[in-house]
Amino acid sequence: MDLVLLHPSYFGPVSQWVAFTKAEAVIFEAEDNYQKQTYRNRMYIYDANGKLTLNIPIKHNAALGLPKRSKQKYQNIQIENEFPWQLQHWRAFKSSYQTSPFFEFYEDELRPLYENSFKYLLDFNYRCMEFVADSLQVDWTFDQTLEFELKPEGMLDCRNLINAKSDFGFKNGRYHQVFEEKQGFLNNLCVLDLIFNEGPASLAYLQEQNL
Repeated sequence: MDLVLLHPSYFGPVSQWVAFTKAEAVIFEAEDNYQKQTYRNRMYIYDANGKLTLNIPIKHNAALGLPKRSKQKYQNIQIENEFPWQLQHWRAFKSSYQTSPFFEFYEDELRPLYENSFKYLLDFNYRCMEFVADSLQVDWTFDQTLEFELKPEGMLDCRNLINAKSDFGFKNGRYHQVFEEKQGFLNNLCVLDLIFNEGPASLAYLQEQNL
């Protein structure tokens, strides 16, 4: 792939990182409106009961004194830190991945993301994705859009990968998952599931997948 257009996400699913690691260059969409039910504030992990959804709560229009139906740009979305979501998500990671081969290897670098408060969702997501890039040992370099284009030219538009309700037919190859013997293999989870289970082999795995 040459230039790939993506949305910043909450760590991001495997499919997004297939696109990222195969791209010659990446540009992130910075001028779009926020949409619900996407990987902007959602991830899926694997716990003992199967797929678990973790959501970051956001401040809705009423809390910000905005008209109920007005749209907010993604870059302006604020996190609702009155809820203990960081503690809940961290406990979910510990419960799900404590026995995975590589969780302890990454734990100390991941924990500060859940100990420090962030005002804006976009800022937090960039930090999350930077953690993934560092874990994969790939360059964390990118550009951002200056205006929203419905049909951008000169790049591969992979913005649809932010949709948490559809995998668009993407099926990633099997890798070891902690609870696979109980629940079977789960497709296109948060990339953290891959990293905690495969560690340094994660990059080679991603580059072998096809969108």
